[in-house]
Amino acid sequence: MHPAHSPHPASDTAPYCLPPLADIGPPGFAVPPGACDAHAHVVSADAGYPMVDSRSYTPPPAPEDKYLAMLAANGMSRGVLVQISVYGTDNRVMLDSLRRHPDRLRGVAVVSDDISDRALQAMHDAGVRGVRFNVLFGGGVSLDIMERLAARIAGMGWHMQFLLDARDLPALLPRMRRLPVPGVIDHMGHMPVKEGVSHPGFQALLELLRHHGWWSKLSGAYRISDDFPDYRDVVPWARALVDAAPDRLVWGSDWPHVAIPRMPDTGVLRDQFAQWVPDAAMRKRILVDNPARLYDFPATPPHASTRG
Repeated sequence: MHPAHSPHPASDTAPYCLPPLADIGPPGFAVPPGACDAHAHVVSADAGYPMVDSRSYTPPPAPEDKYLAMLAANGMSRGVLVQISVYGTDNRVMLDSLRRHPDRLRGVAVVSDDISDRALQAMHDAGVRGVRFNVLFGGGVSLDIMERLAARIAGMGWHMQFLLDARDLPALLPRMRRLPVPGVIDHMGHMPVKEGVSHPGFQALLELLRHHGWWSKLSGAYRISDDFPDYRDVVPWARALVDAAPDRLVWGSDWPHVAIPRMPDTGVLRDQFAQWVPDAAMRKRILVDNPARLYDFPATPPHASTRG
């Protein structure tokens, strides 16, 4: 991205990201009413929302109106905004969007363990239903606070979301099994699919899903594939997750697709979901029913064409 298009300066360690593609084609399958995109980000064009110096990249603006237009183009009635790492623990941009769309949006925040109970409750009232640990990009919080924070959110019906490389999961399993809240693993484990489904990291992910009530996001295919732009090598990986725990999976676009060398087509990512899940009833479960439970959405979903 050209510096003129961003209110935030880049640096040698936080280079500019590519912008998402402007056009998204119509869905290639029947998206069920109430479908949810469970992983995307908003980035303000306002310099009044500064990015942290420790960030790993500098994203282009991805404001709320473009985000809502992306949801509509994908046929999604609902969305989950995930606090992007470049803002650290300053969740204001995400929270502002949640408060404007209480029936349609939910959020996952990034917080430190010294956050007050009052601030946590204010986030809950705004629509936050989880906290995120991002150990792959600068701006996240350390796993050192995982147990302390889990104890504080356990009574709120929240979960913990993890952006990590699943190859690190075997060493973390003893701690994760003991958490008093559900866990959600981003991007199908964010490890290269070329490692194969028999890899101990992927098997550890399957154990958490099968036996410990954890969840995973069917998202980020372009982050784990060597097959740009179609990601065909991800199909057996995703199907293994669907076979293991169809009631604890959600789908996400990962828009606006930050920190990557080649920009994927959001519509291609959406349509590949139908290859991973050929059965329409199962697609409804993953797109509608599962996120409604995990994120505590209202019983009656808004129409997918709603933009405001």
